[in-house]
Amino acid sequence: MIQKKICMLGSFAVGKTSLARRFVEGIFSDTYLTTVGVKIDKKVVQVNGTEINLVLWDLYGDDDFQKIRWSHFNGAAGYLLVADGTRRATLEKAEFLEERARKEIGPVPFIFLINKNDLAGEWEIDSENEAQLAEKNWTVFRTSAKTGEHVDEAFAQLARKIVG
Repeated sequence: MIQKKICMLGSFAVGKTSLARRFVEGIFSDTYLTTVGVKIDKKVVQVNGTEINLVLWDLYGDDDFQKIRWSHFNGAAGYLLVADGTRRATLEKAEFLEERARKEIGPVPFIFLINKNDLAGEWEIDSENEAQLAEKNWTVFRTSAKTGEHVDEAFAQLARKIVG
């Protein structure tokens, strides 16, 4: 079995932990708990008949009070970059973090998740923003950790990109 390290990257409160829990355990909780440090989960997925053990590193959110420790990314085969569709500032932070990640760990595969699609009526990120990301060749999924919408597909797509 192949083992691959995947990191979750984004601002605070975008839903990184909720997405990881939905993917690994199939559950969602409305209770918000700030991630302190790193939370590690594992899930085995199948890619082209090969079992891959995804080791998910759910990192605390990057904001004005705490910054990502890029050493957590050592050995990462890819990452999920997450923004909150209801907070446009998280898109700007995600674009900054993607640029930093490329400099720090190189051109590893990543998937961009615009989370909280269950609140689409309150979104500040619009189709024009998504079109700009598509021009950068970003793979984008609108997800909802609450409903599970596109969560498994996003993780599966990242696993396929990593395996090649």
